[in-house]
Amino acid sequence: MELKLVRSDISSKPKKTELKKIEEMVAKEGSAILYFDRDNSHKDLIALGEHFENSEKSFYMREIRYGLNDNDYMYEVHIL
Repeated sequence: MELKLVRSDISSKPKKTELKKIEEMVAKEGSAILYFDRDNSHKDLIALGEHFENSEKSFYMREIRYGLNDNDYMYEVHIL
């Protein structure tokens, strides 16, 4: 599974990351807080949550709005 991390600039393209890299980060640190771009499908983020919940981790996701435009949002994910 390939997910897009949040953009650092509005005009730039989001960077991509693999599920394997996220798993390695969580294994190393024990938990992680990640921010994903709005271009990710909600279905992929739900699948990410199910993956970590099946491996006995807690998963919390919310949508963060940072502007008045409908497209001004990102996803915040906590994996504990």
